[in-house]
Parts: sequence; structure tokens; C-alpha cells
Amino acid sequence: MDNYNSKHENVVLQQIDEVYRKARWTNQFSSMATLPKHLQDELNNKNNLHIGYQISGTPIQNDIPPTNNALSKMDTSISKSNGPIIEHSLMERRRQLLLQKPKWHAPWRLTKIINGHLGWVRCVAIDPVQNEWFVTGSNDTTIKVWDMLTGKLKITLAGHAMSVRGVAVSERHPYMFSASEDKLVKCWDLEKNTAIRDYYGHHSGVHTVSIHPTVDLIATAGRDSVVKLWDIRTKEAVTTLVGHKGPINKVECLPVDPQIVSCSTDATVILWDLVAGKSMKVLTHHKRNVRSISVHPKEFSFASASTDDIRSWRLPEGSLLTNFVSQSTGIINTLSINEDDVLFSGSDDGKLSFYDYKSGHLYQSLVTKPAKGSLSSERGILTSTFDKSGFTLITGETDKSIKIWKQSNTATPTEDPGLPWNPMSSSQRF
Repeated sequence: MDNYNSKHENVVLQQIDEVYRKARWTNQFSSMATLPKHLQDELNNKNNLHIGYQISGTPIQNDIPPTNNALSKMDTSISKSNGPIIEHSLMERRRQLLLQKPKWHAPWRLTKIINGHLGWVRCVAIDPVQNEWFVTGSNDTTIKVWDMLTGKLKITLAGHAMSVRGVAVSERHPYMFSASEDKLVKCWDLEKNTAIRDYYGHHSGVHTVSIHPTVDLIATAGRDSVVKLWDIRTKEAVTTLVGHKGPINKVECLPVDPQIVSCSTDATVILWDLVAGKSMKVLTHHKRNVRSISVHPKEFSFASASTDDIRSWRLPEGSLLTNFVSQSTGIINTLSINEDDVLFSGSDDGKLSFYDYKSGHLYQSLVTKPAKGSLSSERGILTSTFDKSGFTLITGETDKSIKIWKQSNTATPTEDPGLPWNPMSSSQRF
């Protein structure tokens, strides 16, 4: 009898795994108008799985993913027919599934410190095409282009009169855009290494710039609390989005609605309806200044951060996905997400935190090393980005340095398990 119960339990658990997988896939991606090719291929592969089973005389169709309610009914029907042992196991298994046991990720290590700026490094962007170089902007008013492999300086671009707060490199044009405290947004021709256009219109310092992935528009925002959209070639302001009540820290452009997402010192994140020219949803879950947002490179979701608080959101509706487990990360200045579902956060006190994006589990935490000649108090992390491979992380810091971090390629789950996962602390987040 014990063998029968054990075998039957394993079959049932496999069935629940399949039900949960389908439900999560539908909930996470069904709202997208079109899926990227790699997601569509993955979906096609999953739909080709022919797994049929029957519970309490009711077949589960492969082409209709069950909802959470269906999963609950499924638990009930199985538990009634197989006694308390199976019921307890199924409830425990369902709890584990809902808590999303974290995936193992290799640890990160500092591999290189690059010096060259004379002020805080405020922004960084990667070469989106060849992954051969990256660019940084600083309080010293300059923009510097660095070789990715060697870390050597390629060129220094001067033109702004005040701190450079944001940079973005176009994937479709040989252009780079910079935003500065001098109220200007500049377009740089990367073939001539010179500024070719200035965008006038902000009434105060510009903190952030983002390039629309499919249309020839850029979005900028800053201290004047508005998001401006510009035609790249004509330099004309296409529209101004009004809704924030404080300076805007970060703006991101997306290919489909909501095409603009922004965060502000007013503790809100706004999803904008670009066609209507107004907000389509305001997220008010954060209680303090929201300093950073980061869009997931593979799925239609993003993360936002304020002091000791990181959350992820499903798009387009802006529903809460995950509250990330925090260990007093302090003032979070920057977030970055790679394709391997690693979320990085950098803090004002120099702390680097690495999370499993799906579960919210903090699996590694360390403190940056001050550059030679700087004080320990000068180790705040202001900006970050992953390279195109996702295995290299670049950070810009208050000690005027740029640091390169790489994921270990020799680590194993046994030798480097990371910080322990506590399901009880995770359950308190829902």
C-alpha cells in the first residue's frame, strides 16, 4: 500500500508541475501583442509536449492552461480520493511551487578596476550591436568610450557644461544620446565622434534618456518632473507627458504599450499611454523615492527600486509579480537584469546585491572595493549595466572608478551554493 501511495503521489506531483507551468506561462505572456522570436520558439516547444492525464474523470486539455482556481480544485479532488498522506504532500508541493524555489546562479567576482574620470561616474551604456565597447558619463562633464576587452580608453567626448547624468546608444543608428544637468540632451555621431544635434526644451537638469526600440524617438526626463519625447532627426518635442509630482530619476522605452515607463522622487512609477499622451496606470506601492527601474530583456516585465524595497511588475497592466527579499540594502541607486534572470542592485553604501529574478531570492551580497587612493566612504554605486552576454557587469561608482564584475565559470551548486533560501521569509512577501 505504501508503494502504491508513493508511486501515485509522484504521478500527481508531475501533473501539478505541468499545470502550474502552463498557468504561469499564460499569466506572464498572454497579454503581449507579439512575442519575441526566442519566446515564441519556447512556447511552440512547450505546446508540442503531448502530456495527457485524467483526474476524477475530468480530462485536462493541453491547449487550455488551468487557472489557479483549477489548480485548487485539482488538489481537492485528489486529496478526497487518496487520504490525508497525499493531501498533505500535495499542499506542501503546491506551496513550494507558488514560492518559486530559486534557480542556482554562479557567484560574481571583481575582475577589473578602470580609472580615468575626475568625478563620480553617473551613467553607463553598452555597445548594443557588437558588445565591443561601453560608454560612461561623469560629474566631470565628459563622456568616455572604453574598450570592453582591455578596459582601455578609446576616446573622450566633451560638450556638456555640467554633470552627464544619462547615456543611451542606438541599436539602429550610429548615434549616442546624452543627458546633462545643463538642461541639454545631445546626439553624438559615433562615426565622426562629434555632437550633431542639441535638444532644447527642459527647464532644469536632465537625468535620464532612453531610445525607443522601434520608432525614431527618444524619451528624456529630469528635475522638471515631465517626460519629453523628441523626434531624433528634427529635434522637435513630439509630446510632453505630465503627471509626476517630483523630479524623474529614470525613464525606459518599450516596443509595445505601455511604451514609456518612468519613476520619480514622488515614490511613484507611471506607465504611460503614448497615443493618448497621459498615464495609463500609476503604481504607488513604494513609500520612498524610486531611484531606478530596469526592464527584463526577455520577458514583458520590469523591476523598480526604492530604499530597502525592490519589486517586479508584469506588463502591460502593471500588476505586482514579486517583492524581493531585502537585507537592508539601503538607498538603491541602480538596477540591472540579464537574460539569465539575475537582478542586480547597487546601493549608496557600496553594497552589491544579486537576486534570482523569478523567486526574489537574494543569493549573493558583497561590498565593492574602494579604488586605490579613495576613502571607504567613497564607494557608492551609482549606475550599472550587463553586457550583451549577461556574464559581465559594469558599475560606475562615487570613487570615480568603473568596475568590471564577471560571473564565475567554474563555480558549482555544491561548492558555491550562495546565501540560503528561506521559504518562510519568502511566504511573508505575498
